Amino acid sequence: MTEHHTPHEGAAPPQGLLPPSAVTDGRPPQTDRLRYLDVATRRIARGMDLDETLRELRQAAVPAFADAVFIHLDDPLPVGTERSTAPVVLRLHSCEQTWPAPPHTGEAPCDGEAPPSPSLPEAAARVEPSGGGRLAELLRDGRPAFGDAPGNAPAVAELLATRTGPPCALPPGHRLIIAPLRGSHHVMGTVVLLRGADRPVFTDDDLLVASQLATHTALGVQKAVMYGHEAAVADTLQHTMLPSSLPEPTGIRLASRYLPASKTAQVGGDWYDAIPLPGNRIALIVGDVMGHSMTSAAIMGQLRTIVQTLAGLDLPPEEVLHHLDEQAQRLGSDHIATCLYTIYDPISHRLLMANAGHPPAVLLHEDGRAEVLGVPPGAPIGVGGVVFESVEMAAPPGATLVLYTDGLVESRDTDIGSGVEALRIRLQSTARGLASLEVLCDHVLGTLGPGARDDDIALLTARFEGFPPDSVGYWYLAPHPMTAGQARRLTRRALRRWGLESLVDPTELMVSEIVTNAVRFASRPLSLRLLRTDVLRCEVTDDSPQVPRMRQAGFGDESGRGLFLVNQLALRWGATRLSSGKVVWFEQKIPAK
Repeated sequence: MTEHHTPHEGAAPPQGLLPPSAVTDGRPPQTDRLRYLDVATRRIARGMDLDETLRELRQAAVPAFADAVFIHLDDPLPVGTERSTAPVVLRLHSCEQTWPAPPHTGEAPCDGEAPPSPSLPEAAARVEPSGGGRLAELLRDGRPAFGDAPGNAPAVAELLATRTGPPCALPPGHRLIIAPLRGSHHVMGTVVLLRGADRPVFTDDDLLVASQLATHTALGVQKAVMYGHEAAVADTLQHTMLPSSLPEPTGIRLASRYLPASKTAQVGGDWYDAIPLPGNRIALIVGDVMGHSMTSAAIMGQLRTIVQTLAGLDLPPEEVLHHLDEQAQRLGSDHIATCLYTIYDPISHRLLMANAGHPPAVLLHEDGRAEVLGVPPGAPIGVGGVVFESVEMAAPPGATLVLYTDGLVESRDTDIGSGVEALRIRLQSTARGLASLEVLCDHVLGTLGPGARDDDIALLTARFEGFPPDSVGYWYLAPHPMTAGQARRLTRRALRRWGLESLVDPTELMVSEIVTNAVRFASRPLSLRLLRTDVLRCEVTDDSPQVPRMRQAGFGDESGRGLFLVNQLALRWGATRLSSGKVVWFEQKIPAK
């Protein structure tokens, strides 16, 4: 949207800029010009984004240097060093003038409904410089020029427009300057500076001033475009590296949010994840790579991939953080991150948690009481040589675990400790009546105060529902030749107790094959577990790290057909290597009643 600004009569220029009334004959002496340029260029250079940079230019130019300024920018603005072959199109971005502004009609951003006075030129809303035209030559040359210089009238006519009369009607003399906005590799647009009849005309020294204003503005525009492009790429990179959806395992409900930082801050490296583990357990992770850049987002993606790989090995939390710390050091000593890694077991209703310098989790109990979980924080990931510690605690059904990054609890005015306590109080006072996790996430983020955020926020909530004890069968079996028969009998009893007689025969067969294979390699008691959810799941765990693979048995082979049968009869099956051995599992669909 084009901005059109008309300062009220007698408005003072921004602080530090020299107003026209303060100079001799309406023209600043050389020292005043230098002082003016120093203040103006510093103001332009401090702009953080495109709009702020151009706003600083307008305020620096009007009224201290000119009575009006029109800014046209390339559409689209060029990014990088590649040259576009498409025709150049300039669109009016914004205006500023001390002349009375005619009312807006919608035909052009600075047009008026009534025919304007010839002494009040207007900016064209859209300009398409012809390849061989004078405006295109000025853009290629990159140097400011007076509008009344020989041959420049066509360029002025393209940049200024009126609904009646000639394209531009100005008092005689150097009343208009066309200053191309030339960046390092491209022309980014133009700045048109105008003076009315009640001011002296522009001089050659003013042309140099306009050149400096345009040069610094062009560099600011280029910086803003590159920053916006990098931020967009980093934001896309970060979003693609976050989970597209959360798993829906039995015994737990999950909800999450990611809130990017404000536009004035760069993208950070916050992430979260939820990874299903053997035995219906689930790993809940939240982390934060320190820093705000595309590099932070890329490092976040690498660390998240490493965590997923380590979680697949079913390592305890302290081991995951230890190996993650080692890998982070290989990525570079300047990459520091925090991470909170939790494993929830819905069958035992227990949590196992380890922390690497991350803000503590908050557990919201079913009765509304909220507590900050006391897990040793440890040192951040990437420091090296640190021992991490896992803490086991109860996870009562109905309780909700809240994991988050420091952007939720820390700001310029609040330290992490105070922020965590404030979050606990808010949850305890208001979250009891919030039955939905989605509503709870919105409520947590809705408590953020107004104003720009310096950091992004990752939020992961988990409500523990647990596993009904009467839907679990769990046995330890000594590895001997009779173990397979014992496993079949235990399976048969459990399925009949659950009313699943139709699954007895295929389940007994598959259990027998998997247990027989486990007995061959196990040196310690193995475990058999049956779980009844929306499917029937069977898990056989032993201490041998050798994971079985399905193979094609020969005609005369006496073995090698067990996993082939499991593959044919089961809905799904798999084998996972654990830190203490392996688990082989299969699932069957429960018939509808």
